[in-house]
Amino acid sequence: MQAYHNNPAPEFVAFVSRFGDLIAAENDDRRLREQGAALLRDLVARDDWLAPAHAQADPDRYRQNLLHLDPDGRFSVVAFVWGPGQRTPIHDHTVWGLIGMLRGAEISQGYRFTGATTLVEDGPPTLILPGQVEAVGPWVGDVHRVCNAFDDRVSISIHVYGGDIGAMARTLYFEDGTRQPFVSGYSPAWVPDHAFNEKIPS
Repeated sequence: MQAYHNNPAPEFVAFVSRFGDLIAAENDDRRLREQGAALLRDLVARDDWLAPAHAQADPDRYRQNLLHLDPDGRFSVVAFVWGPGQRTPIHDHTVWGLIGMLRGAEISQGYRFTGATTLVEDGPPTLILPGQVEAVGPWVGDVHRVCNAFDDRVSISIHVYGGDIGAMARTLYFEDGTRQPFVSGYSPAWVPDHAFNEKIPS
């Protein structure tokens, strides 16, 4: 296993192994997401395995800590550590993704286009609580904004993506219809543009 942290917990090692086996055996995207969500749900059901070094918040920007990158690039596992009030701009993923809430809570607001440039909220925001798993991707809703649900504590979610998410060309979307290409990279090497780490207005 190609891990990006020292001495990964047995629960995490087992999760990565099972997820790799699932991807090797399952060709149907829907079944892959469903079975992968069950594996991730089991992983985030307990909050005692993530190393403290990967749970520390940055006061200026949320952290995107790479925990595992499949040697063949089939999937990546990332710990998102959200400081109080931190959020993303509106963005896409271009591949399937699963978000498992480990600690605290997140709010995800989906968006959709009603024309070539008009972006509107797609339904009410979704509150993701510890132990819950949500999916993103081109087939289930790929454009959203995510924020820490709390302005006084850290939240942590575990994301699994169908590729090396830190190396993928993706897009930021703005309310005026403009778009900006970006490649996120990973923390700590990633020094993101300030627009991708906005604070929730008070």
